[in-house]
Amino acid sequence: MKDHIAMEQRYGAHNYAPLPVVLTRGEGVYLWDTEGRRYLDMMSAYSAVSFGHGHPRLVAALHAQAEQLAVVSRAFYTDRLGPFLARACQMTGQERALPMNTGAEAVETAMKAARKWAYSVKGVQPNQAEIIACDGNFHGRTITIVAMSSEEQYRDGFGPFPGGLKTIPFGDSAALKAAITENTAAFLVEPIQGENGIILPPDGYLAECARICCENNVLLIADEVQTGLARTGRLLACQHDEVIPDGLILGKALGGGLLPVSLFLSRSDVMDVFTPGDHGSTFGGNPLAAAVGLEALNVLVDEGLADCSAELGAWFLAELQQIESPLIQEVRGRGLFVGMEIKPAKATARAVCKQLMARGILSKETHDTVVRFAPPLTISREQLEWALEQVRETLREMEAALAA
Repeated sequence: MKDHIAMEQRYGAHNYAPLPVVLTRGEGVYLWDTEGRRYLDMMSAYSAVSFGHGHPRLVAALHAQAEQLAVVSRAFYTDRLGPFLARACQMTGQERALPMNTGAEAVETAMKAARKWAYSVKGVQPNQAEIIACDGNFHGRTITIVAMSSEEQYRDGFGPFPGGLKTIPFGDSAALKAAITENTAAFLVEPIQGENGIILPPDGYLAECARICCENNVLLIADEVQTGLARTGRLLACQHDEVIPDGLILGKALGGGLLPVSLFLSRSDVMDVFTPGDHGSTFGGNPLAAAVGLEALNVLVDEGLADCSAELGAWFLAELQQIESPLIQEVRGRGLFVGMEIKPAKATARAVCKQLMARGILSKETHDTVVRFAPPLTISREQLEWALEQVRETLREMEAALAA
């Protein structure tokens, strides 16, 4: 194990600080390290492994398509892309979809679409379009996206940044209304902020934002890269407020935990601003990705994963909230998307994650204050009960160490 870690540290850029475990195999909700120890995955690669590791139907779809046709670029039509886009649009209530690879690429696509729509449809003067985002957001790590970040580390050393971007407090619809001008093209928002620590806005927030955007001819674009595809107990987190956004960004789980697949979905009048040559991706929408993405959507429906997430998530959240510990500041979440905030004066979230790892649970801290619990949606009640007991025991051990 030490040799693998040393090699990665020697030859890799130090842009991550992984927990000291070297993983070599995954199956369902479990992972194994190079020494043969099994762990329950309570992270699921930031929701990218929502279907579990190596889901048989997804692996079969990948294998069959890889033998048939993998990549040809968008210079040609294929028999896989159309069915995938149709299924995604039908399930989400959108009219068109543009395929990309990573979530950040889909966010960039959404921003390009919003700006061009502002000029060609709304009538904003050239190079004056504005996009509003929220403090605490995490939409990716490209230069343009980190220009909207309120996290200093994400910005430090990467300027100068492009203009036309501003942020407002998350969960404050009045702030959105006050920030909108005649040049506002879009409001880009996560229904629940994931990287910021599983932060939920007030009830009805998204619905009020949708109303404000509609009144001002502003696009409401929901970034559901982490929250989408049943993570919060509904197909989309927007549905908790009965909102169909003007634009929708999907990724992570869309690739079934096997390869990067993302989509920007929107109305026809927004998508129609793109003409051949305006935007593209060599790998976006490739047959392999389309086959896996389509099967992922079908598995989500066939296995009732949204209902599983809603039921098990509500139970798990309630159980965590009943734990009485001086280390816990707050436990919050929706569906199987839960954050346990640790009191910084007592311990760090990373220390908790290391203790959990020693007990066979893999998770990761967010901003050193929040432990994230977002297991594969295929997890069972019994497996969650075991995880809950490990959390309780970990907290007891850390409390005893503090007392000593």
